[in-house]
Amino acid sequence: MKAHVNAITLAVSDLERSFRFYSDGLGLSSPGIIGTEHVGDRDTPGGAAAMFTLDNGLVLALYSRTDLAKDAALPLDRIAGSPVSLGYFVDTREDVDRILAQAHQAGATIVRPPLERPWGIYSGYFTDPDGHLWEAVYFLDGQRPN
Repeated sequence: MKAHVNAITLAVSDLERSFRFYSDGLGLSSPGIIGTEHVGDRDTPGGAAAMFTLDNGLVLALYSRTDLAKDAALPLDRIAGSPVSLGYFVDTREDVDRILAQAHQAGATIVRPPLERPWGIYSGYFTDPDGHLWEAVYFLDGQRPN
C-alpha cells in the first residue's frame, strides 16, 4: 500500500446541516449534495453524499451515518463520534485564531482554545456538529511536516 490517502468520509447525522457547516460556514467548495437519486432501503445504503476537494487533492466526503453503516456492514453504533482528529495546518498564529472563530461562528464547539505547546506548535481544537474533532495547527518554527 502506498502511503497516500485519497478521501476521508465523515459520517453525519444530518447531511444538509453538515453540508451547510462545511460549505457556508467554513467556506469549502463543493458541487453540492449528489447521488440523491439513489435512495436506500432497510438493507441497502442510499447514495446521497457531499464531497469537497481540498487544495491538496484530498476529498473530504460527508455521508449519512446510517448509510455508511449499511455500506460498510457495521452496526450503527460503530459509526459515530471522533476517535481521531483531523489536522489543518496554517501559516500563522492568527490563522489558527481566525479558523477557530470562523468554525465557532458556523456552529462548531471550541473544545480547546488555541495555546502554545512545548513541542513547537500553536493550536486549538473544535468539533463539527457531529462531534468530529479538528485541530488548527501553526508550527512555531514555520516548518510544517511534508
